[in-house]
Amino acid sequence: MLSLSRLESILDTLPRLTIGLVGDLFLDRYLDIAPGICEMSIETDLEAYQIPQIRNSPGALGTVLNNLAALGVGLLVPATVIGDDGHGFDLLKEVRKLPVDTSHVLAVSDRLTPTYTKPMKQDLKGVWQELNRLDVRTRGPLSSAATEELCRRVRQVFESSDGLIVLDQINEADWGVVNTAVRSLLRELASENPKKLVYIDSRQYLKEFDFGILKGNRAELLRAAGVVSDPGTMTDQTVREAALLLASRTSRPVFCTLGEQGILVTQPEQSPVLVPGVPVTGPVDIVGAGDAATSGIVTSLLAGATPLEAAAVGNLVASVTVKQLGTTGTASPDQVRHRWLETVLSEPLR
Repeated sequence: MLSLSRLESILDTLPRLTIGLVGDLFLDRYLDIAPGICEMSIETDLEAYQIPQIRNSPGALGTVLNNLAALGVGLLVPATVIGDDGHGFDLLKEVRKLPVDTSHVLAVSDRLTPTYTKPMKQDLKGVWQELNRLDVRTRGPLSSAATEELCRRVRQVFESSDGLIVLDQINEADWGVVNTAVRSLLRELASENPKKLVYIDSRQYLKEFDFGILKGNRAELLRAAGVVSDPGTMTDQTVREAALLLASRTSRPVFCTLGEQGILVTQPEQSPVLVPGVPVTGPVDIVGAGDAATSGIVTSLLAGATPLEAAAVGNLVASVTVKQLGTTGTASPDQVRHRWLETVLSEPLR
């Protein structure tokens, strides 16, 4: 198990790190509906929900930014494209509260800032529930001009950072920031700089990356390896074989997040190792847990940790965030230390 002194050594390194990021930056907008207030719309004769509070938070790539900042990383440098619009203004306002250099965030007039608007309503027990989400985004590819400028910025971010996180959130081919041109550039940069950490998290297109450290959940890794498996018949061995194939393809470690089970770490020509998750009790909110794990893994690797140590830190960070209900949580160094102590002492997690 990861020792406390090793954990402290990793955490102490984080303020000296500069981490670059490439991917889709979203705005998460929460509309908290006032309980007990009922007003009817004259125009529609439907109830008009009353919103006394709006909460804005960076989402997608912004979730990783939030997690890295909470862990104490010194400087974060994202390269991305948003819209030159009000949602983009609100998004940058939130991002600039973090240790983030926004000079490589391109705001263009022909794109909408990707925004997930989440109406939140309390149920009879007072627990906040998310209603139908309202999604705003441009359903189409970046312009050639935006892609060209983005590639120029990606190169600059890569050269100026200690390591790079690539987060590909969009399901449709070439509609997101990590399009074919950006992938090609990243492959070139990784080949020219084999010692620099490049960490890839792609929801649909992990199979397109034959370089870098790959991270995904079960379904994402199986898809990347070309394994067609019914969820009902999927076995641990199937996942292990897929991870081994990907590690052989990239000659880099592969991390597979397995929820409460933990993280499967597969290194080239080595048997996969399951780093057990940190047990938690009571209600949990798993939204953003994968991004939390990413933050713990990447920062640890850049601090000199082994892949197994990095997975252990990723599990600790994720175990803190899943206990934060109704929001995409983060974990501070003190919270990570506290969770380590709770785990060692086998005390119930509350």
